[in-house]
Amino acid sequence: MFKHFGRSNILCICKRSYVRLVEVGLINPVKHIEKYETGQLFFHRIFGYRGVILFPWLARVYDRDVVVKAENAAGKDVKGKTHTYYQTLIDERDCPFIRAQTEAVTFLGNQDTSRSLYAIPGLDYVAQEDILPYTATEKQPLQHELFDKFLMYYPNKDPPFGAQETLRSWQKKNHPWLELSDVHKETTENVRVTVIPFYMGYRESQTNSVYWWRYCIRLENLGEQSVQLRERHWRIFSLSGTLETVRGRGVVGQEPVLSKKSPAFQYSSHVSLQAPSGHMWGTFRMEREDGHLFDCRIPPFSLESKPDDKFLDR
Repeated sequence: MFKHFGRSNILCICKRSYVRLVEVGLINPVKHIEKYETGQLFFHRIFGYRGVILFPWLARVYDRDVVVKAENAAGKDVKGKTHTYYQTLIDERDCPFIRAQTEAVTFLGNQDTSRSLYAIPGLDYVAQEDILPYTATEKQPLQHELFDKFLMYYPNKDPPFGAQETLRSWQKKNHPWLELSDVHKETTENVRVTVIPFYMGYRESQTNSVYWWRYCIRLENLGEQSVQLRERHWRIFSLSGTLETVRGRGVVGQEPVLSKKSPAFQYSSHVSLQAPSGHMWGTFRMEREDGHLFDCRIPPFSLESKPDDKFLDR
């Protein structure tokens, strides 16, 4: 977690294994419209980790809360609004202390015969409003195996880190499975669910083709009472005409508690279809401190494949 001390705007890190405050930098003005540049250091406003911006994505955000609040909204489609998200690196020193998976970016192997699933550690997608920029006082401001490969120090630049050619080449090569295009949001009884789906490619066999997606989900408690996720209930529709129902305890082996102290939890999972497109929707069964149970809606989202030629260079 980070702490903010008075007018000096000093940021500090508090390790959970012991209590020690370390000065790491000075807060910069927050940008609301203007984009942040590659190399900008930041704290994540929700999860508190140190990170650095690699490059921006323009996403269409479909917020069902806006439709619900609008007058005469019944029967109207949810219209997406363009919003800026950033591809970022997470400081590996902070990974053990955040409530988000740090290996959420996954993709299929390069070989058609391979069934392996590869993970890129320490990557995240961060919305503009979750960026709290700062200037570091440390000589080595961020620890990640890709930091020195992707970024170079420029003492007269602001921010003082800029993209190397390796970052631009990596972005171009990995664009298909990194690309963020749609974000879906919905709030039920002060619990907001945000879903970001990603297409991962497909596998061919002699009998069929299997298409794969990953989806990143953030749950955030906007209320005063703590809530705990108890169960998940998914409906998965495939263009092939099948409708699958999935029920289970918790998510990724956990039943996270969302409190005022730790209001958010983020995880990723995968789904496959024997068709190039489909839809997913569902609910999370939540339990409040007083035992009240309610179903938190997961906003419906599309699973869309991409033209094969985008994946020829993998």
